Amino acid sequence: MKILVVAATLPEIEPLINTFKLPVIQPSGILKSNTDSLHQSSLCTILITGVGMVATAFALGNHLANHTYDLTINLGIAGSFDRSIALGDVVEITQDTFTELGAEDDQQFITLDDLGFGKTAYTTTARLSDYSESTVLKQAAGATVNTVHGEESSIAALQSRIAPQIESMEGAAFFYACEQVGIPALQIRAVSNYVEKRNREAWKIGLAVKNLNTFAMNLLQELDCVK
Repeated sequence: MKILVVAATLPEIEPLINTFKLPVIQPSGILKSNTDSLHQSSLCTILITGVGMVATAFALGNHLANHTYDLTINLGIAGSFDRSIALGDVVEITQDTFTELGAEDDQQFITLDDLGFGKTAYTTTARLSDYSESTVLKQAAGATVNTVHGEESSIAALQSRIAPQIESMEGAAFFYACEQVGIPALQIRAVSNYVEKRNREAWKIGLAVKNLNTFAMNLLQELDCVK
């Protein structure tokens, strides 16, 4: 099975890369490898897109125009609206939404769907259970944003409108790009913080990165695409 692992930033998945000496494609399009020949035969490639939905969609579109894979996996850390999800927990995002695509009509928000110009909500065409018998993750709904939330009224408004559990800046763009080319897509996120008034002291980025990479290492070994 040939797999593309997609992440916004290198630090989010650096332990995975270093453990298996995986080839990495940076936003510049340059492929870097920890060995001179590994990337010629590796069944797993890493694509670092850069932060945000625009960077993600462009990097994926550009790469997938010339490469094919059996599965794409988006790995990253994220914030959680859902307090029942503990900091550090790893979750599977099975649906994701571009929350800002639309128009304001006074206090009402009209989605791109309702305007008749496209769609904003995407459901993954793959499930972790399709590929792993040993791993079960909590499934969650995502919100993809340009500006991460940190103000009570805007958080409440979004929760009232679509009730998301997880917030990222790339998820729906990842699903969109994969849907366009018909490649199965999994989105896996580890929770580093709760979506609230900005409070860096409460963040658990190190724990989230550790748990995310532990999960990814186990999955890729199970799929027999790394040694």
